[in-house]
Amino acid sequence: MNDDPLELISIDPAVCHGQPCIKGTRVMVTVVLDALASGLDTAEVIRHYPTLTPDGVRAAVAYAAWLAKQEIRPLTPST
Repeated sequence: MNDDPLELISIDPAVCHGQPCIKGTRVMVTVVLDALASGLDTAEVIRHYPTLTPDGVRAAVAYAAWLAKQEIRPLTPST
């Protein structure tokens, strides 16, 4: 994998309405993250989206981590 997994993320207004996708595919980062959050492992995600690679799945997670660092919002205490 490249040293910077974010290089595998593509944002093109002509592809998927400008949503972040895995480069070289039309698979949106959110689709990969939703699949992982639902309990699928990397192999299962790739089975559902065969244009993905393990590096692409890791890039989606890296992109989510990068986004999470961009703005910290305090959680509302539950009462």
